[in-house]
Amino acid sequence: MHQSQFLADHHISFETLPHAPAFTAQRRAKYLGLSGRQVAKTVLLRGPAGYLLAVLPATAQVDREALERHLGGPVRVATREEVADVFLDCEWGVASPLGTIYGLPTFLDASLAADAAIVLELQSHFEAVRLRCADFERVAAPTRLPLAK
Repeated sequence: MHQSQFLADHHISFETLPHAPAFTAQRRAKYLGLSGRQVAKTVLLRGPAGYLLAVLPATAQVDREALERHLGGPVRVATREEVADVFLDCEWGVASPLGTIYGLPTFLDASLAADAAIVLELQSHFEAVRLRCADFERVAAPTRLPLAK
């Protein structure tokens, strides 16, 4: 399923932002002329109960210790091969923030304001979408945690 269609099917208003191929969220921000605080990255993690997603500002890193306390066990960043195995409908290396499509629990960093616009990579390294964080929360049903450092 094309993920922008998934957003449209759920009546989520978004803007498509084509850009030069960007393999990091910070590079995506640069190409789009945006602050890294406006661009969110998705990190696939492996926790005690399996895979999970962390969505946080491009300028931050996952606070694994905070997630480990919340989840009650070890958390590690997934390998590139694991990302490719989980996100078969995405370009190699892309981790979609739409965990609901993949049956993955999703965690959203508490610093991302609900009324702010965020830019996310969905399926490719050359196109992003901008939407309200509250709309992302409505469709992705993430748990909000302070998970960025």
